[in-house]
Amino acid sequence: MRVMLAEDSTLLREGLARLLAEEGHRVLAAVGDGDALLAEVARERPDIVVVDVRMPPTHTDEGLRAALEIRRRWPGVAVLVLSQYVEKRYATELITTDTTGVGYLLKDRVAQVDEFLDALERVGAGGAAFDPEVVRQLLTRSTHTDPLTRLTPRERDVLEHMAQGRTNAAIAAQLHVSQSAVEKHANAIFDKLDLSHASGYSRRVLAVLRYLGS
Repeated sequence: MRVMLAEDSTLLREGLARLLAEEGHRVLAAVGDGDALLAEVARERPDIVVVDVRMPPTHTDEGLRAALEIRRRWPGVAVLVLSQYVEKRYATELITTDTTGVGYLLKDRVAQVDEFLDALERVGAGGAAFDPEVVRQLLTRSTHTDPLTRLTPRERDVLEHMAQGRTNAAIAAQLHVSQSAVEKHANAIFDKLDLSHASGYSRRVLAVLRYLGS
């Protein structure tokens, strides 16, 4: 894939660039701030960008705001956020706008290189990859009005795995149940979230948006 990196740590940026090149990916640019990333994406149109959240000049949310701008201006460019932080406001917007070709991983929780590479390739191919801790932190709802409280613990497990971008087959493997059991749980989720008769939209995407939305 044609990849761009935005990371203000020179050591990590160069390390990622070398890793990706060794794995056969073409690194078009490796920059240290959000403005430089936007300029490079406008010029080269990569397949995917890997971006940190906090970058110069304020080291708050420049990278995530750049990611949102990329999704708005060039929706065909996939975005994988790789950070130590969950910036809730913009992260929710990024994830709930469109789950196609989007990922959010926490640096400290990527235990294996293969795990990162698998997420990169999945997101670059139009899939999704979300760290469960990111999903947990974005789940900020009132239990008094939240329809998610209708779900059983197993149904919540299935929905959490959906939100991480997993297919029914992958969820079944993770939970050690049959794929048909996952499908039954998914249908129960759609019923309890009043999505059974939604037409013109993916019920799966709507359920994930309901799960992640504020």
